[in-house]
Amino acid sequence: MNVSTDQELPSEDEDMEIRAVSAERLTFFGDAVVAIALTLLALELPVPEGSTNSELWHSASSHRESYLAFMISFVVIAAHWRSHHRVFRYVTASNGKLTALTMYWLLMLVITPFATDVIGGHGAFQARFVFYAVVQFAACLLFILMVNEVRRDELYRNGTPPELFSRTIRGIGMVAAGFLVSIPVSFLTHWAYLCWIVVPVADTIAARRRSHQRSA
Repeated sequence: MNVSTDQELPSEDEDMEIRAVSAERLTFFGDAVVAIALTLLALELPVPEGSTNSELWHSASSHRESYLAFMISFVVIAAHWRSHHRVFRYVTASNGKLTALTMYWLLMLVITPFATDVIGGHGAFQARFVFYAVVQFAACLLFILMVNEVRRDELYRNGTPPELFSRTIRGIGMVAAGFLVSIPVSFLTHWAYLCWIVVPVADTIAARRRSHQRSA
């Protein structure tokens, strides 16, 4: 029995509507997973114990590395969500590659609470630190690939700021560079954490100076 092609294939308008719905669902799913990852971070926080104020403060102090790791991870995941929101509010379509990259990126974010527990532990500092840094570097790299795919396949709406993609890639790229540089530094000092802040902040300051000089 022959079936006409017109009945099998959706029209151009229907195809655009399907791709738009797919992009919207992908964005909502990403928001939900990020919210879950942030919630898991808080659930894993150790609760200080003690029958007196002194014992309670001493217990809290003994967990300071875990609390620091929580704050770092919260800022990292929040920065990912902010960049995702900034880009994907302009995305109007999706494709198979973007969906796959998004799933891998979300996997890194879901792993982050576990990586936070790892880095907040005691002993074997370098191994713990490197594991956490690799997870975050992978998340940054995957997000860059996502943004590049949106730009390459023109999955965004008309009127999207032309500098949006290049600025986002540069910003996330510098964060990724901070995590990458911190890996060898961690074998020299426990202050390798500072690389996660110094590298992107230094790049931001340098970019603002260049912009000011061009304006002048």
